[in-house]
Amino acid sequence: MAKVGAGATARCPWCGEDPLYVAYHDKEWGVPCHDERTLFEFLILEGAQAGLSWITILRKRENYRRAFDNFDPVKIARYGERDVARLLGDAGIVRNRLKIAASIGNARATLELYEQGLSLDQLLWAFVDGRPRINRWRTMDQIPAITPQAEALSKELKRRGFRFIGPTVVYAHMQATGMVNDHLVSCPRHADLGA
Repeated sequence: MAKVGAGATARCPWCGEDPLYVAYHDKEWGVPCHDERTLFEFLILEGAQAGLSWITILRKRENYRRAFDNFDPVKIARYGERDVARLLGDAGIVRNRLKIAASIGNARATLELYEQGLSLDQLLWAFVDGRPRINRWRTMDQIPAITPQAEALSKELKRRGFRFIGPTVVYAHMQATGMVNDHLVSCPRHADLGA
């Protein structure tokens, strides 16, 4: 198991020892995020990850940023068939027509949200009352794949036209963007993030 610093306290074991995964765990996963672009980015990346490992998506993340105009929903919402063909031919991303179409649709749904005077930040964080839920998991098998909040948020996002956004994807998004603190209590990041 990977260790943090010189002490014996271990970081969450899911990140293993891959430097990219360790950096993601130590600097990003579970950090409360209110940045619109980053929240949108994670919606796209978590949807792309469905059925794949997260490390696969992390390794492709920079390619996604390039291919999807740095996750600018205004630009992505304008994508047409030529863009879909370009993306399907891009070996740097997950070339799945349904996931690509969902990304474009999610950009359009995001813009519709903005037109209604809402932000992703407002919508998403409302499902945890605006502050992170601090969990106290001791083992990996205690961490749920979905929660009632994730199910409710998934349902609301689908109602608003978002796709590839089932409760498991939504809960992974909540974990990644710090809506929940699912670091194990033995991991220093649990306390770092306000436990």
